[in-house]
Amino acid sequence: MRISSVCRLLFSCLSLVVALVVGVPCHAADAPAQGTVKKIDLGDDVSLEVLYIPPGKFMMGSTPEEKAWATGREGGATPGTARESYEGKMPRPMQVKDGFWMGRTEVSVGQFKRFVAETGYVTDAEKPGGETQVFDPEWKMPAEGPPHPWISLKDKSWKDPNFGFPLRDSYPVVCVSWYDGRAFCKWLTERERKAGRLPEGLEYRLPTEAEWAYACRGGSQESHYFWWGNDLRDGEGRLNISAVDFLPGRNKIWPLANANWSDGFAFVSPVDFYGEKGRNGFGLADMCGGVWEIVLDDFDPTGGHEELYVVEQNPRPVCRGGNYYDVPGNARCAVRLGLKGPAYSDSRDGFRICLGVPRR
Repeated sequence: MRISSVCRLLFSCLSLVVALVVGVPCHAADAPAQGTVKKIDLGDDVSLEVLYIPPGKFMMGSTPEEKAWATGREGGATPGTARESYEGKMPRPMQVKDGFWMGRTEVSVGQFKRFVAETGYVTDAEKPGGETQVFDPEWKMPAEGPPHPWISLKDKSWKDPNFGFPLRDSYPVVCVSWYDGRAFCKWLTERERKAGRLPEGLEYRLPTEAEWAYACRGGSQESHYFWWGNDLRDGEGRLNISAVDFLPGRNKIWPLANANWSDGFAFVSPVDFYGEKGRNGFGLADMCGGVWEIVLDDFDPTGGHEELYVVEQNPRPVCRGGNYYDVPGNARCAVRLGLKGPAYSDSRDGFRICLGVPRR
């Protein structure tokens, strides 16, 4: 046996010992198969699905050509702003070293409702002095510049995001903060641990930005605009974004660039509404569009990180993926923004859970 082969064998054995000692799941033959589904019973006939995603490599960020498309006629994003620079100058190869489980969809209203019913939890928007950003039905198109139909209100929350139509349990929960998402995950961890259903060495939490970005691309190591490729036309029937749908009580569509088809909803769509066609290579639904998904990392305006990124002062959580009211250029795999703070909430923001090794 060659020395290099012996070294590789010793390294593999050492890695296995370390994994067993610290409680980190082993990525050997006993690891779940990609796409294995775990169904979590939340009680009261409410459940939640997570899928297993193996370790792997991916590209973080976007090319100058992609940024130009995003701010061009078809992409429709506002040119001349800094937001595309947040994606980094060029795509960077990164690796997710530990396998993890991820929610098939964003957490829904019905799932969050179970959490609140069992714990009495009060979200940041509902606390004294709290407020949340919602759609303003009275907004008028300005003579110049892009419209900004969003206002902060103190009497709105996940229970009433001011959509202008009845809330469904199947919608993704919105008007929730980074703190609220973390509280949901803590509740789920404690609930599953008490029931003896939580795998050792794992916890429910928000995904890291690297986990989210890797999961969004569905296993592809290419730097595509969307998880299915670069052609927006192939997105028809796959995602919920600003499209040719009439706003409630209006006879005009969103005035910025739109997808040239109807996605069926003027605002948010139910989670996993598009079925198999709306799921990427990992089986995850609504990874582009739908609602912004809040992740575990703090925001670095120069680009995302392979390892968890945390700052000590003025943390701004990262959100990924775009939302139901975004133009196509703002709903790509590489799109990322920083929220105002961990208590900030918005009717365009939600979250998706992850089951993995503790990170924060």
